[in-house]
Amino acid sequence: MPSAEIITIGTELLLGEIQDTNTRYIARFLRNEGIDLFRTTMIGDNENRITSTVLESLSRSDIVITTGGLGPTVDDPTRNAIARAIGTELEFRPDLWEQIKQRFDRFGRIPTENNKKQAYIPMGAIAIENAVGTAPAFYCRIENGLIISLPGVPKELEYLLENQVKGILRSQFNNKYVIQTFVIHTSGIGESVIDEKIADLETLSNPTVGIVAYPGQTDIRITAKALNKTKASKMISKIMDIITQRLGGFIFGFNEDTLDEVIARLLLKSNLKVCLIEKGTDQLITQLLQKYNIMISVSANFNLENPDSLEINLENFYKLISPNILLVTELLNTNEKSATLSISYYHLNQRINKSFQFGGHENLTLSWAANTTMHFLRSQLSQT
Repeated sequence: MPSAEIITIGTELLLGEIQDTNTRYIARFLRNEGIDLFRTTMIGDNENRITSTVLESLSRSDIVITTGGLGPTVDDPTRNAIARAIGTELEFRPDLWEQIKQRFDRFGRIPTENNKKQAYIPMGAIAIENAVGTAPAFYCRIENGLIISLPGVPKELEYLLENQVKGILRSQFNNKYVIQTFVIHTSGIGESVIDEKIADLETLSNPTVGIVAYPGQTDIRITAKALNKTKASKMISKIMDIITQRLGGFIFGFNEDTLDEVIARLLLKSNLKVCLIEKGTDQLITQLLQKYNIMISVSANFNLENPDSLEINLENFYKLISPNILLVTELLNTNEKSATLSISYYHLNQRINKSFQFGGHENLTLSWAANTTMHFLRSQLSQT
């Protein structure tokens, strides 16, 4: 299985002026092509540093993909840096200059003299025509690998990967492997508890198992490398069965499933709706659930703000909407160190009260409260 590294180039990235979305896109592209991504590096517009970084990456990996630094300005040094890394010089390519002029003409513009810089690529490099931008890309075949230099503009990069680079990689590497990933979503259980239950699986080399934690939700990722998708799926299925046995009801979905979608399916399956009264959570849960036809609005006939009559009003309101569900959630005592979530659940003429404590960062409190409430609701629906 070939290995790859990504080098994103641009001082504006290091300064935090723009967000790097290219690395994520390339990483997914490489995974889909069955190519191992070993490392990603972000570096500024400095020719010496780019050269040394490329050389370092080539010492470890078969493929090096760079993005950015192919523009016409002085601070676009990628071409020079790549040429130095492979021990050659830049050469002017009249055909590329013609392409650039045609692009500008199509845009109703005239290229300036510095645009001519974009028609220079390292000697021996093969140009990659950029049909959606003015900066030609290129790739270099060298003894120990392949360097592919792409523009940093996301839409141009994405187009070139799918329409040009994919074919180049498949022609250069007789790669017979696939990389397949499967994600298990859990709620109501913490990262450390999951780790205790599946620690032995996390030491596997293929498939690999990893944990990603979010406020109120923890994902388990299984990644398999195999000769084809069928074999990869079987490898994943074996591990998934073990995890399912160990985590049981904490698992709410897989891959693209979301907690709100799962709740909506359960309610629709049971022909139920939920009346949600939430306080202190900026109506975050309502926003997640209101896109489904599963909610009942609070009646204006009941005063739910008066603490003296709240209990009676809630009981009366539940009788009005029964057999549907009344769910009251309130976030209390929020400060820098802790928060308390109080939940009351009315259904089947029963009332369940629960309280949950959160000790994470205050910026994560709302997400935690929303996911914890939805986990509680899902748990109750799964028992009906």
